[in-house]
Amino acid sequence: MARLARVYFPVTALGPGRRLGVWFQGCPIACPGCMSRDTWPADGGTEVPDAWFAGAWAAALTRGATGLTVSGGEPTEQPQALLALLRAVRSTPAPAGADPADVLVYTGRERDEFAALVPAGPGLVDALITGPYRAAEPTTLIWRGSANQRLHLLSDLGRERYADSLTHRPERPPLQVVVGDDDVSYVGVPRTGALPRMERSLRSSGIHLGRSSWRP
Repeated sequence: MARLARVYFPVTALGPGRRLGVWFQGCPIACPGCMSRDTWPADGGTEVPDAWFAGAWAAALTRGATGLTVSGGEPTEQPQALLALLRAVRSTPAPAGADPADVLVYTGRERDEFAALVPAGPGLVDALITGPYRAAEPTTLIWRGSANQRLHLLSDLGRERYADSLTHRPERPPLQVVVGDDDVSYVGVPRTGALPRMERSLRSSGIHLGRSSWRP
């Protein structure tokens, strides 16, 4: 069984192309300043069987998915579920005529820790972003939240798709706004201070947020 915080398609702000985004639930790292504190409790989110991943990925492919992005929470807290997801992706061929889909994984662990916790993981991942978020070390590098975080290219496909991203600094980071029935979510990696500025801007327009995922 896997415990997930959320699943969303299409994700266009965490990796190239149109992607299936899977956020795992549970994170003991608890980085100060994290924008996703709602993913920290290990007993939160929704439980799904490992077999669910194959159907979710197949459905994403039929809708034009070009990749998978895994985040959290901390995916290495559920190594068997993470492997089930990665293996489901690798065992499902791309539709005829489509380019192969790539896999990007975010972890607050370092690369050697990831390999130790999920030994088969590196061989199933094309690009890996490692390291905890450190609010005191801002960065403008794409898809990274702080300067200590590293983008590792682990396959030929990863090197093909992500080589330019190693040093790319966009003028503005890619972000998506997802509006639900009773909430609004940001997908992406906002720069330091962006969320408080957004709150102040909303308040000045008479809009007051209820519970925020980045607040204690």
